[in-house]
Parts: sequence; C-alpha cells; structure tokens
Amino acid sequence: MGKIIALANQKGGVGKTTTTINLAASLAALDKKVLVVDADPQANASSGLGIDIRNVEHSIYECLINREDASKGVVPTEMEHLDIIPSHIDLVGAEIEMLNMDNREYIMKEVLAPLENAYDYILIDCSPSLGLITVNALTAATSVLIPVQCEYFALEGISKLLNTIKLIKTKLNPELEIEGFLLTMYDSRLRLANQIYEEVKRPFRDLVFTTVIQRNVKLSEASSYGKPVLMYDAESKGAQNYIQLAQELIEKNKKR
Repeated sequence: MGKIIALANQKGGVGKTTTTINLAASLAALDKKVLVVDADPQANASSGLGIDIRNVEHSIYECLINREDASKGVVPTEMEHLDIIPSHIDLVGAEIEMLNMDNREYIMKEVLAPLENAYDYILIDCSPSLGLITVNALTAATSVLIPVQCEYFALEGISKLLNTIKLIKTKLNPELEIEGFLLTMYDSRLRLANQIYEEVKRPFRDLVFTTVIQRNVKLSEASSYGKPVLMYDAESKGAQNYIQLAQELIEKNKKR
C-alpha cells in the first residue's frame, strides 16, 4: 500500500510546490511509482509538471465535488513512474461547496483510497492555508512533510500548523505522523541560515531532515519550463539536493 504524504505549510513561499514536484520526480527516478495530487487552486504543481491546465477535463475538483472516479483524473507526466491528478481554478470555490456534504473532512480520503495500491508514494500539494481542502489532505495522509524556509520568520506559524495536525490526529486521523521538517532556500554563506537550522533542530531533533534544499536558480527556471529540475539540469545543486532527500525519505521509511 502506498504512503500518502501531504506537503503543508500555511505560510506561502516556503518551497512547498517546488518540493512536491522535485521530490516526486526524484522518487520516480529511483524507480518508485509516484502520484502527485495538486490540491492547490493555483495549480502550480500541475503546470510545473508540464500539464496545460486549460485542457484538463478531470481535475481534483471533479473528484472531490462530483465524486468522479479518481483514476479518470490521473494524467501521466513526461517522467516514467510519475503521474499527477491536476488542479483547476474551480477548486477556489470547492470549500464552500463541500460545507454541506456528509463526512466533508473525509472526501479526499475516499477519493484516493482506490489508488493507494497502485503507487509507492502519493504526494499531496496543499494550498498555503488551513482550510477544508488542506484538512481533507491531512485526513487522507499517512504523514505530513513541512517545508520551512531558512529566514527570520521561519518558525512563525509552525505552532499553528502543529496545533492543526494535533487536532486532526485527535479528531479525524489518528494515524497521521510528521514525516519531517525540510529546510528550504538554504544559503550556507549566511550565518542566519545556520542559526535557523539549529533553531528548528533544537525542538524537533530527528524530525528534521538531514538534507537541506539550497538556494538554486535552476529550481525556478525548471518550473517555468514545466519540468522537474532533474529533467532540466540533472547536474544542478537543486537536482542533487532533491535526489538526496528522496533517498533519505526512502531510507527513513525502511526503518519504520
């Protein structure tokens, strides 16, 4: 059975979508079958994997609201072993439409259940908010990966996210664990970046990934071309960091 990992942080601009795209591609490059679920109305994970969202007929929106079969929404990407259920701008209104539905927090769990055995990893890219769709993602997930930007306000908002995770674990999904905190946009030349790393490491210890994602222009360039960085420049620091992260994730899950 595949592991479902939600990538969440209500703070925007922390490298969440970049991590979803490139971790998924790196896991696929290591021969794991991976599905990305784009649960963000901005659909950046979809366009970052080369999907023209204007031509998408079956997005995660149709799966959640019309309860369409999730397999109809699965689109193969250019990379072998890597598929995606794309997002759509309609997802903006989905939370309001879901409000009166029965078991509204469990809709995504039900949608993804038939696909679990087909993949080793299902990565859900959450929107930068703690709304109903993010709650759905966390209820469907086995674990949550939290990208944290190496900047002064890095820990701001993490306590709010941790409270949400705790609440979901208590009320909706007792299986939910923290996969780990991932430090992104790391610049080793800055003393501040090293201080932030230590600051995150102190309370969360082993939950912090050893791998850090360094600032790398190739990462944003690759997204603008609709490719994971591995397909854009496999030699770049960004590509190497994400391969290292994928290896660490696989290794970590072997021990559990």
